[in-house]
Amino acid sequence: MREDRVLRIYTDGGCAGNQSDENLGGWGAVLEYGGAVKELYGSERNTTNNRMEMTALLEAFRAIKKENQIIEVFSDSSYLMDCFRKKWYVNWQKNGWKTSQKKPVENQDLWMELLPYEERHRISFFRVKGHVNLNDSEAALRKLYEKFRLWNGDGFSYDEFLYITERNNRCDELANVGIDELR
Repeated sequence: MREDRVLRIYTDGGCAGNQSDENLGGWGAVLEYGGAVKELYGSERNTTNNRMEMTALLEAFRAIKKENQIIEVFSDSSYLMDCFRKKWYVNWQKNGWKTSQKKPVENQDLWMELLPYEERHRISFFRVKGHVNLNDSEAALRKLYEKFRLWNGDGFSYDEFLYITERNNRCDELANVGIDELR
């Protein structure tokens, strides 16, 4: 694994009945620092999948006690990862929180809470494939590893990819625990 000074955050969010008037949302996060592991999860009624993805990261950030941490974030949310990696928020802020189509940015409240953490810490964002069956064939997993490398570069070994995927699967399980508590 990577050096012990790196705080790794794995996140996932989900929504049962997404886009319906009545739905159940859940989020999960796993934080690792050295040998310490902390798991967080929660839920919300009448929300969206994107809000749950964002809430998972926000709650993970809120759990950080030190400033200026080196952080690696892993999520299967292209919405969340692309915003940070492609710096969408820069233009949103310049445009008064409007998209390039002049529409209000969705989830602005959560974006405004998330963005200050980028100034407090040194964060790298990595996209993962969600809901991967780690019991799939070696060939199928190698193919997913190649997709992971395409998204994130060559900085992670195959074994690290498997570990990261296992952690993100755990976040999915935690999100489902949150949803189940609402039922």
